Amino acid sequence: MRCAMKNSKVDFKEILKWKNLKKYLIEYGRLALIVFIITSSFVQGSRVPTPSMETTIMTGDFLLVNKLAYDLTTPRNIPFTNIALPFTQVLKWSDPKRGDIVVFEFPGYRDEIKNATIENYVKRCVAVSGDTVEVHNKVLFVNGKEAPIPMYAQYVRNYTLPENFVDNETFPKGIPQNGDNYSPLVIPKKGDVIKLTSSNFEQWKTFIDREFERDVVSFRDGKVFVDGKETGEYKVRDDYYFMMGDNRDISLDCRFWGFVPRRNVIGKPMIAYWSWDSNIPTANIFELLASIRFNRIGKIVY
Repeated sequence: MRCAMKNSKVDFKEILKWKNLKKYLIEYGRLALIVFIITSSFVQGSRVPTPSMETTIMTGDFLLVNKLAYDLTTPRNIPFTNIALPFTQVLKWSDPKRGDIVVFEFPGYRDEIKNATIENYVKRCVAVSGDTVEVHNKVLFVNGKEAPIPMYAQYVRNYTLPENFVDNETFPKGIPQNGDNYSPLVIPKKGDVIKLTSSNFEQWKTFIDREFERDVVSFRDGKVFVDGKETGEYKVRDDYYFMMGDNRDISLDCRFWGFVPRRNVIGKPMIAYWSWDSNIPTANIFELLASIRFNRIGKIVY
């Protein structure tokens, strides 16, 4: 009888330990949920790895991005990872305007339907749906008018590529042009009807494939097929934007990989909350710390 009583003795210290553990797990879970909601829906940090927006934004700037600048969406990816999530737009109150600096999901290189990984880019919106964009001797024109040059924009080359120089890497594919002399191009808008022919098939194939997020366009026996159906036209499903870097001579932007769809727009950068020379290896910690740009910390991005 005594033995049974002894074995059934309750260890209150063990219970208290497990209760505390449960309490901590709940608190940490709540904190993780709050962080998830904030980073996925409201604001996020973004590091700038290239000089394409210099000197408006510097390589090594860390930006705070306002994800509510244009709309509210469900999470696009698991925070702090490149794992994509199906997302939907919950509310929309505005769209990117000419002159806005925009953070967006990179749609992929010119001949890619989708980029292999999730990458966020930051560029300036120079043209919106329905606009016509053109570059002549490095000068940008939108709807036939010379576009204003951003305050901190720069050109690092002291020469201009001649008009007869053909850069085969530009978008759309097959157009004889280059980044300094870019042929007039209309930015598609939702509802536009594109006439498809044997002569422009290559120019529009990847664009249409991207709207379906898979390979749907083919050309057989002199006919164009979209999603298995013969057709001579295509109705655009989304609005599009033309983004360019402020560092025009070295920026790889829409001139080279195509339009940015509205669904890829994430938000607007607000401030640089940190900045240093990211070209310095982290192993050289003292040199890296010495490169901190205190004059850029807290700088508003515009």
